[in-house]
Amino acid sequence: MDNMVMILFLAFFLVLILLDIAMLISLIRPGDERKQMVVWKASTYTLFATAGSMMIGIMEDIVRGKAIHMDPFVHLGTTAIIYFVLLVYYKRKYGG
Repeated sequence: MDNMVMILFLAFFLVLILLDIAMLISLIRPGDERKQMVVWKASTYTLFATAGSMMIGIMEDIVRGKAIHMDPFVHLGTTAIIYFVLLVYYKRKYGG
């Protein structure tokens, strides 16, 4: 059972690493105006969601009186997931 949990965690970790690399590639790669608009919209809303979650986390830590702590692995993973969900949404909305 412990081996299965470890294998699932490593698979999830690998998927997050691949999503992060794919996110960077999609941001760097040039494209036509429609593709740029899709990437800009996905990037804008990802930034909005990431900044909002960070502000909520900071306010929660201040209210509870705890030290402000942010796990970079979790932050980067959720950012990549949010970005690709929004990228798929806007690709379907605007075609392509």
